[in-house]
Amino acid sequence: MDYNSNRVKLLLPEYGRNVQMMVDFAMKIEDRDERNKAAKTIISIMGNMYPHLRDVSDFRHKLWDHLAIMTDFEFDIDSPYELPTKEKLAEKPDVLPYNNHRIKFRHYGKIIESMIKKAIEIDDQKEQSALISMIANHMKKSYTNWNKDGVTDEKIFKDITALSGGKLTIPENLRLRETHDKDFQSKKKTFHKNEPRKFTKKK
Repeated sequence: MDYNSNRVKLLLPEYGRNVQMMVDFAMKIEDRDERNKAAKTIISIMGNMYPHLRDVSDFRHKLWDHLAIMTDFEFDIDSPYELPTKEKLAEKPDVLPYNNHRIKFRHYGKIIESMIKKAIEIDDQKEQSALISMIANHMKKSYTNWNKDGVTDEKIFKDITALSGGKLTIPENLRLRETHDKDFQSKKKTFHKNEPRKFTKKK
């Protein structure tokens, strides 16, 4: 019996051994024109395995890259794209810096802190008050999602003062929306007792 475990390991197993055998055969073709034709045929076969992507330009570029990998970068052909190199593929990506930013009130999120910093920079009193009102209402909504028991307006105002380092003044007579308003409730579809529910099959 000829078991796969006894065969040469496939460089890209997702294309299967038959495609790899075609690639190995094409590499032995001495005539360059015939070798180019064979390469294009193999690319077409590889693309047929993913018909919804085969006509996408970036995907075709990827197919030619995969063909180069399957030949261990030794396929001498006229590729329509610049082929990768072993060294390029072996390069490690740059290390992404870890975000060490500490959020003072995690239930409000980092965006709220950024919005408060922006509000501090606004000179126009009317515009600043409008933004504070918007921020406060959003904070109340976020707090309610975190604590279902609700929250007072005074608590939100106190947190805004803390987050702004005392640089923001809460507008006089500012009243926030009540937690039972529709803006604070998750939008869930309700069904009548005798109404059949419609379900969609997961693909």
